[in-house]
Amino acid sequence: MLVPHSTESLSGAAALVTGGSRGLGLLMADRLAARGAAVVIAARDADELAAAQQKLRHRNPGATIHTAVCDVRDQESVHRMFRAAHDACGGPDLVIANAGIIQVAPVESIGATEFRDAMETLFMGAVHTSLEALPYLRESEWGGRLGLISSVGGLLGVPHLLPYASAKAATGILAEGLNAEAGPSGVSVTAVYPGLMRTGSHLHARFGGDRSGEFGWFSALAGAPVVSMNAQRAAERIVKAVVRRRTRLVLTPAARAADLAHGLAPATTTRLNGVMARLLPGAPGGRRAMRRGADIDPPDSALGGTFQAWGSALNDKAADAYNARRK
Repeated sequence: MLVPHSTESLSGAAALVTGGSRGLGLLMADRLAARGAAVVIAARDADELAAAQQKLRHRNPGATIHTAVCDVRDQESVHRMFRAAHDACGGPDLVIANAGIIQVAPVESIGATEFRDAMETLFMGAVHTSLEALPYLRESEWGGRLGLISSVGGLLGVPHLLPYASAKAATGILAEGLNAEAGPSGVSVTAVYPGLMRTGSHLHARFGGDRSGEFGWFSALAGAPVVSMNAQRAAERIVKAVVRRRTRLVLTPAARAADLAHGLAPATTTRLNGVMARLLPGAPGGRRAMRRGADIDPPDSALGGTFQAWGSALNDKAADAYNARRK
């Protein structure tokens, strides 16, 4: 087995990150490249990948950065991605399954389609990535590492995020079970549960129901100091946890508190979730098509608009920095 030059070095290793063209995925790819790994970033949008590749090369001169257009919902597409990544730079020795979507709406405003979409992208995307990664990781001379990105939403049922939370809960269970089964072959699997992070994700999330109201509270909380986490720091901690073969990582104090509360007092936590649900925007009559955050006007009320603008200011800056502003 090849031993890294230090606990922080990935010199000689090859890494692959799905959902690597923007936000957290882009930042994790940056941290991997900074440690000396050859990195493949994968996503569905070729133009977005090209812009991300340029950013990574600018930040890490001399780094080996490849791109792969891939839809993680299609296992054959994932299979081709791994074969191309292996041909391009060997390995991969470390894989992080990060591709995802976020849907924000009360359950009255959505249907089975939204749950199916979340499961296909978030959970089955992680399944496809894991199954296709394992043969390569088992053969890794460096020692295979796999990281699956779940969420605080995977630790408890967050109101107005039920499709997302359900799929992320399944992803967390997948990571824990894979770690138990893959361990004897030398492969470690890290389950990562991030809380809110300032990545610019509010612009790509999809909102239903009272779309302006839902966009307002989500973008405000996702960018609010204390409640949300600096995404660069989150990426660094995630990469470090995967490299060091940690089995579980829960990020942000709020996420750790929610995890602890749900473990110690699940009934009370569920009741508190009910209180939170009553504070969120109500469902307007009838079903409305979900719309991307970038296409939604902020709340038009003075208080709601001010709160949204204050909370999302840092998230808007993150969107510009982390390639999330592109159409």
